[in-house]
Amino acid sequence: MLSSKYAVLCCASIVAVSALTISQPCRADDAAVPDAAVAPTSSTWTVPDIDKLPDDVWGKTVRYGRDLISKTSSLIGPEVADVSRRFAGNNLDCQSCHINAGTKEFGLPLIGVYADFPAYSARLGQVETIQERIQGCMERSMNGKRLPPEGPEMIAMAAYLMFLSTGRPVGANTPGRDSGRMPELDRAADPAKGKTVYANMCAACHGANGEGQRAGTAGDAKGYVFPPLWGPDSFNDGAGMDRLIEAANFIRSNMPQGTTWKAPALSPEDAWDVAAYIDSQPRPSVQGLDRDYPNRLEKPVDAAYGPYADGFSAEQHKYGPFAPIEASIKKLEELRDAQR
Repeated sequence: MLSSKYAVLCCASIVAVSALTISQPCRADDAAVPDAAVAPTSSTWTVPDIDKLPDDVWGKTVRYGRDLISKTSSLIGPEVADVSRRFAGNNLDCQSCHINAGTKEFGLPLIGVYADFPAYSARLGQVETIQERIQGCMERSMNGKRLPPEGPEMIAMAAYLMFLSTGRPVGANTPGRDSGRMPELDRAADPAKGKTVYANMCAACHGANGEGQRAGTAGDAKGYVFPPLWGPDSFNDGAGMDRLIEAANFIRSNMPQGTTWKAPALSPEDAWDVAAYIDSQPRPSVQGLDRDYPNRLEKPVDAAYGPYADGFSAEQHKYGPFAPIEASIKKLEELRDAQR
């Protein structure tokens, strides 16, 4: 564990570097990303070499941040021996979604993320810092609690994200970010069809009942070889992966294990349907979702919980088709703008 002196030194390093790198206006959090199914990246995907960092306070902090992303369950999960360090509420690792510690192209990478913040968050309805974004992941994807704002874990995660943005212009798009985009269906995604896809393509790793495969046994804080996709030890209903568009694109670009966006294993229809099946399953619930997206017109069309600005059902928001919802929101925006 990092000492308090170590944390102070790390914090000072981050503040100093931030002053040099963050000097342009913040950008919205809904920047366009390439279509993983059809569009190649416009530049070579590069990852800063963490092994070239010196073994000083900065290097150790960045590496600790990398470990927190790749070994979350073993360091701050609900089974670690030190109760005071049980921040995550499930035994997932951050890299369960941010593949290879956030370095895989179109694998929800963290490359360039730090250079995007501060940024406007539609979910909060205000500008948020990178630290606040991390807290959101802790509370939702990790189904846990907030990290101490000035604690060694927050400092190290922010340091690692800063390192991964080395050389990235503030506010500039990073090709290869997100999970890409494939065409939406003109029908609702079908969980029943997705169940068959899941049995054929996913169950061997993630379990017939979405329970995942443990690296060890329950209680040993070793996490999973393959994470659970639903149930009590998975992400909660406020996480991004509980939204169909996010889940379907991630699956198409990355699953089964070893898949890349250049050579997807699933057809678009199968990806949409299996994502619908996974997101139809029970999982933990987070309180206060009705307070998300105070400007309802900014709410993602695939947010499966109300209230909504449009007149569509929660089921259509969950499974689609989304084009009618998008058209309705566009008309509402035009009406709002005309009344200003």
